[in-house]
Amino acid sequence: MNEKAKETDARRVRISLGASRFSNWTYAILFLIVDIVGVAILQWAVTISSSRVALSSPLIGLWGFISTMWTDRRFVFILNLIVLGLVYGIILFITNRFWVASPIFIIGCTVVGIIEHMKVISRYETVLPSDMDFLHSDAGTVATFLPAGSQWTILWAVVALLVLVGLCIFINHMDLRRGRVLTVKSRALNATGRIAGILVSGLILTLFSIAVGTVGTWANTTAKFMGDIPSMWDSVYDAQRNGTLIAFLRQLNPKVMDEPSGYSEATMKRIAKRYEAEANSINASRKNYENDSSVIYILSESFSDPTRVPGLSINQDPMPKIRAIKQKTTSGLMLSSGYGGGTANLEFQALTGLSMANFDSSLTSPYQQLIPSLSWTPSVNQSWSSKNAVAFHPYESSMYSRSTVYKKFGFSNFYTLEKPDVIKYQNKLDNSPYVSDESAYKSALEEIQSTKSNQFVQIVTMQNHMPYNNWYANNQFQVSASSGSAALGSDEATAIDTYAKGMSYTDSSTQALLDSLNKLSKPVTVVFYGDHLPGIYTTAGADSSNAIALHETDYFIWSNKASATYNNKISNSSYTSPNFFSAQSAEYMDAKVSPYTAFLTEMHAKVSAMEPPVVNQIQGWDRIPAGQTIYLDSSGNPMDARKFDKKTKQLVQDYKLIQYDITAGKHYLKGTGFMKTPTAKSDATKAAAQKLAAEKAAAKKKADVATAPSSSPSQSQSTSNTTSGK
Repeated sequence: MNEKAKETDARRVRISLGASRFSNWTYAILFLIVDIVGVAILQWAVTISSSRVALSSPLIGLWGFISTMWTDRRFVFILNLIVLGLVYGIILFITNRFWVASPIFIIGCTVVGIIEHMKVISRYETVLPSDMDFLHSDAGTVATFLPAGSQWTILWAVVALLVLVGLCIFINHMDLRRGRVLTVKSRALNATGRIAGILVSGLILTLFSIAVGTVGTWANTTAKFMGDIPSMWDSVYDAQRNGTLIAFLRQLNPKVMDEPSGYSEATMKRIAKRYEAEANSINASRKNYENDSSVIYILSESFSDPTRVPGLSINQDPMPKIRAIKQKTTSGLMLSSGYGGGTANLEFQALTGLSMANFDSSLTSPYQQLIPSLSWTPSVNQSWSSKNAVAFHPYESSMYSRSTVYKKFGFSNFYTLEKPDVIKYQNKLDNSPYVSDESAYKSALEEIQSTKSNQFVQIVTMQNHMPYNNWYANNQFQVSASSGSAALGSDEATAIDTYAKGMSYTDSSTQALLDSLNKLSKPVTVVFYGDHLPGIYTTAGADSSNAIALHETDYFIWSNKASATYNNKISNSSYTSPNFFSAQSAEYMDAKVSPYTAFLTEMHAKVSAMEPPVVNQIQGWDRIPAGQTIYLDSSGNPMDARKFDKKTKQLVQDYKLIQYDITAGKHYLKGTGFMKTPTAKSDATKAAAQKLAAEKAAAKKKADVATAPSSSPSQSQSTSNTTSGK
């Protein structure tokens, strides 16, 4: 019996057992079902029953993700189906076997889903594009990140996949087409169709993945149209809300900034040389070194004087102590890019000296979209040794990917509400869900008191975070509309009353912290600032003319009595933005600066504050608002960039070149010493080297004189005769 006859007999047997020839419609329906299963697996990966702390973001399960189609007219479920379907389609065209491609696709989704789920459980953070480097780790390193009980999840997944493979083998046997999607008899046409399918699917997937994170592209516009609402503050919530796949792809290739004109290695070397000369000029008159003191950056959540909000009247001053502190030391108003949100962006600017105004509008969260993938991340804390750089935040370490970012910045410890570094004090005020500022301060103060070494300490508070739901008992604060202003809504008034009470607690706690620091024998300087106003001023926010007023927070720079610059007041401090804090604090401390800080010092002398365009709405994460960059002069008045003088225009251009080189360029500045802040040790080494060089030069000169040939008698006589002849 020949092979063809055997195949015919086998087919008759399969038909007798119920086998049939699957139609194209059957494959289409099964394709959709398998695709839905793939999306479901990825959404399961980011679905958890609860978080380790009370989150302001609600947890969303698979059904909640799907049901937004009819509850909110958001079709991100469909968008994830389409994009994941492209992946599935590529596998299908490669194999041309439905019952081979489907288990491969599901196995791939399951592997990715388990990895995602393990990271979410262990760190409350989704897989980021920067995590791809993790794939190069050895098995032992990977195993250390598996949460307890993970082996059971893996075991059940393996069992389920084995069952799936067995089922697909059985169905393939019963399918008379053997899962062939393309059944054209011509091998050439069959191959052409498969190649076309692979190329078209691959091209669409690649173009979408590259462009979805960039504002204004077809992919980004499509995602927004389908209901994508980026939620960058919380990667898990973002994945739950918009789909695991879309949330990942959005961070795959964000546009950082356009390459400034003239960018080259030669240009960057000229810039480094220019500001090295400026640093030398500044340092000639400065006596101190930055890391000979401890420096504390305090980002006070939503701290801003509510009495400055247009149209408001409050029955009592919520911040009398800080107001008095501001009058005695360097202080003023800080222009903020955020309103009701955007904390990490202000923090990023303060720690790096870079400005959000220079970035592309697509880059809405550098902590998540930029820092994890950078190989060079200079920040202000790096003037101190890594072991002496610590951070405190009484909340989740994964929020805004801070745990990843702080590690890249060089912080040795990051104390939060979760292991391994758990913040010591976690008291809350009345019914507030957040740890009090007093507890955050107390935890940091004990760390500062525990060592004689000078430190850089980063404190990010949570007490005054939204929402403001009448948390506090015996709240004496009452807000009302000022004379001639529009009346406040009851919910708005309640929120402002609650916020004002929280402000008063911060006011007292901050004064107590400074009193404790004053008792220390080592010098300490504090940079205190509010990140943004709370997003509760609905009435004032309705008036677009209040845009600047609703983006100005309070700040001050203060040193304890052990410091040489106690109660120092520097010029040009009335207005600033967080990117200038490192330059201002160095000036306040009379500390020597790096060429980079010298640049920021010059920039701040010309432009007191700068931020991207702002709106009176709670911070969104799909893009930076459209419009012109805001520049303020030393009196807080807006500046027209078109009327900048030649020096200011050069500084603005240099800023873009410097920022591009660090964040998106080739790091030409990295080896130039541009970021190197002088220390007593480095200056002593430099002075010793200069002295040695001078001694060698003097010795060489002396040796040259000693070995020079003396004049011969005949030469002397000739010279004498010539002179006599004259």
